Amino acid sequence: MKTESLFDRSKQIMPGGVSSPVRYVEPYPLYAERGDGSKLTDVEGNQYIDYCMGYGPLLLGHGLPEPVEEKVKDQIDRGVLFGLSGEIEVEFAEFLVERVPSLEMVRFVNSGSEATMAAIRTIRGYTNKDKIVKIAGGFHGAHDSVLVEAGSGAVDIPASDGIPEDFVRHTLQVPFNDPGKLEEVLENYSTEIAGIIMEPMMGNAGVIPPENGYLERVRELADEHDVLLVFDEVITGFRLGLGGAQEYFGITPDLTTMGKIAGGGFPIGLFGGKREIMSEISPQGNTYEAGTFNGHPVALVAGYNLLKYVEKEGVHDKVNSLGERLREGLKKLTEGTGYQVAGLGSTFKVFFTDLDRPPRNYSEAKSCRDEEWKKEFRPKMLDEGIFLPPSQYETQFISFAHSEKDIEKTLEAYDKCL
Repeated sequence: MKTESLFDRSKQIMPGGVSSPVRYVEPYPLYAERGDGSKLTDVEGNQYIDYCMGYGPLLLGHGLPEPVEEKVKDQIDRGVLFGLSGEIEVEFAEFLVERVPSLEMVRFVNSGSEATMAAIRTIRGYTNKDKIVKIAGGFHGAHDSVLVEAGSGAVDIPASDGIPEDFVRHTLQVPFNDPGKLEEVLENYSTEIAGIIMEPMMGNAGVIPPENGYLERVRELADEHDVLLVFDEVITGFRLGLGGAQEYFGITPDLTTMGKIAGGGFPIGLFGGKREIMSEISPQGNTYEAGTFNGHPVALVAGYNLLKYVEKEGVHDKVNSLGERLREGLKKLTEGTGYQVAGLGSTFKVFFTDLDRPPRNYSEAKSCRDEEWKKEFRPKMLDEGIFLPPSQYETQFISFAHSEKDIEKTLEAYDKCL
């Protein structure tokens, strides 16, 4: 079996046999051979309807539309890296500023992790304050300030070895959908807090949308206590619409971080916001941020032309409609059972929970029956030709390439496997 053989080899030369921990599953991970539209094929020749979609960036599905692909090929022919600025950098930044409500200035980086790390440094530099508030269970990349988990009492601890406790003592956590807890923390520490960083819709605890009025209250509290609000839209940016979750919900943060879809499948990250705050960044200001691959021309060409295609073709109307169709079908299947359906737009998740509603925060999501999902349900779905992310706590995505036939087959698989 080729999969087993590859894993045996990889374990000898890569930690855990993988390049990212979420890809590891027992007894061994799948190895991709190719992707085409809504389908993913592994090295054994098995084909699946893919709802991972590269963890979100493949809004159009596997493969680029011909006009976008031609632009990417042309850029590769002209050069893949110069270490200089280019016209595409200016054009893409102008495109973003015109469409994302919070963006007045933009800095391109190479990943969502880099974007959130730089955004946190920027708000600390701008406010001259050290503490930040994050949402418990919110994922903002694999850097030290945000890898935090609940400790005993009121003191949180590093969520990974190798992170000094001093690094995370400046990170305060509050539950999602709980403005009261946020208000309490802000009242106690507002003179020390630079800002709040949060996903406007949680995407790494499954899918947890904000309750009515929650984001509005967060914005009010940030203003009342003179702290900055950062929306991490690495997952929601361009997924819920071209203007991101902030346009979808009508709440404008002070800074925004983005990635995923903005690179058209190539590595990218970006952050931006108010001109006054972004002017803090070097070389204009004193907060340092740099990178040889920042504004990589191939990623920018891919992302810019893909988003123009998305806008022209009305992609969000279709993917959001398919999302609603799938979620409504799943709700009918799970009515009165120990499962709850959640999601917005082109995202969805079935939680294995005894709650009478979907989880509203990380603590409730963690109470779900994860072992049942991982060891019993997901393998059955693979047998039915449906590829779901290896963790129940990852968002599932629909792409422009998915069809009504895909949705019907998926509902049949859920019905059989649940």
